[in-house]
Amino acid sequence: MRAYERFLRYIRVYTTSDPDSSAVPSSARQLDLARLLAAEMAELGLSDVHVDDFGIVYGWLPATPGMEVQSPLGFIAHMDTAPDYSGEHVNAQLIPNYDGGDVLLGGTGDVLSPAAFPSLSALAGMTLITTDGTTLLGADDKAGIAEILTACEAVIASGAPHGRLCIAFTPDEEVGAGVDHFDVKKFGADAAYTVDGGPEGEIAYETFNAASADVTVTGLSVHPGSSKNTMLNAALIAMEFNALLPAAETPRLTENDEGFFHLHGMSGDVEHAQLHYIIRDHDRASFECRKRAMLHAAKTINERYGKEIVRLTLKDSYYNMAEKLADHMDLIENAKRAASLAGMTPYTEPVRGGTDGCRLSYMGLPTPNLCTGGFAFHGRFEHIAVESMDRCAKMIELLMTSVR
Repeated sequence: MRAYERFLRYIRVYTTSDPDSSAVPSSARQLDLARLLAAEMAELGLSDVHVDDFGIVYGWLPATPGMEVQSPLGFIAHMDTAPDYSGEHVNAQLIPNYDGGDVLLGGTGDVLSPAAFPSLSALAGMTLITTDGTTLLGADDKAGIAEILTACEAVIASGAPHGRLCIAFTPDEEVGAGVDHFDVKKFGADAAYTVDGGPEGEIAYETFNAASADVTVTGLSVHPGSSKNTMLNAALIAMEFNALLPAAETPRLTENDEGFFHLHGMSGDVEHAQLHYIIRDHDRASFECRKRAMLHAAKTINERYGKEIVRLTLKDSYYNMAEKLADHMDLIENAKRAASLAGMTPYTEPVRGGTDGCRLSYMGLPTPNLCTGGFAFHGRFEHIAVESMDRCAKMIELLMTSVR
């Protein structure tokens, strides 16, 4: 079975995670895909396949005779889709021999255009898979799952020698909880790859350092006609807080290795206001400076009004995995060779995001990230090409066998 055929089956399973839930996994619907994958893995011939109490799917391919001394290698992808956009009732469009031009998304009349997504031109001549415009597609990260299992099937069918292969599929990556309960010791790999990246050839070992910041503003409401020197308008004070942060250091105005403050949610009235930020920076020292800037802004506002009006809660999410992968660059070189042999042009660049591999690397499992071939994740313009998925699956197969 080709990777895209698996992918089209997986995207029909609704697995959007829930950022407001305290359940594990955050949405029970993710277990529907977990059970489907466990059954498929067992049918392929993986051993000890199971879904644990936290919704993580584990399975292993034992080493072939004579290869038992080779270091066990893991491959990981996540089952959930992002809550940014609907992942229910996904209807994919397949466009054979795509001409490189505009694509009408039949469910909404929206147009997927090279003018907005210049990368489309590189997919001309391939079979393009898009959404119908009503949902996201789910290539992040069901494409990764499909490519890993397609590679497993190829390895088993070929009888190629390989060391022990460790496979896992996690829930809740999109809400930052993907490896909260991951059992590194049980997984048993000496190193691993997440398959959760973007365009063909992308190999990532450097990510953001990440934190969240929640700002609560407590105001005082009195009649506006008699509020001189009395009213404290929490909504306006929240705006004062934001104005103390660097105006040019937002996602829209930054690129490459530049960090940012991202205000992704706000609400409020005169008495109460909330601001929700994420903080990102590749450089650890700059990351710490950004957090201090937030603390200073809160301190400045409170001194301005003579009491604690602003409360700031900072929470680190993950750290740049480059710090943990510096002594494991053989993983990157192996991935580059596998990508080249699979027909791709490998490249590395800092990822403006994070993966489960960030936290896994700090948990003692060095885990760089491999491409899936997808584009425009988390929205209705998400797309991927069938042939890209084939090459990504081949890259994984080579890593499982000859390229080590």
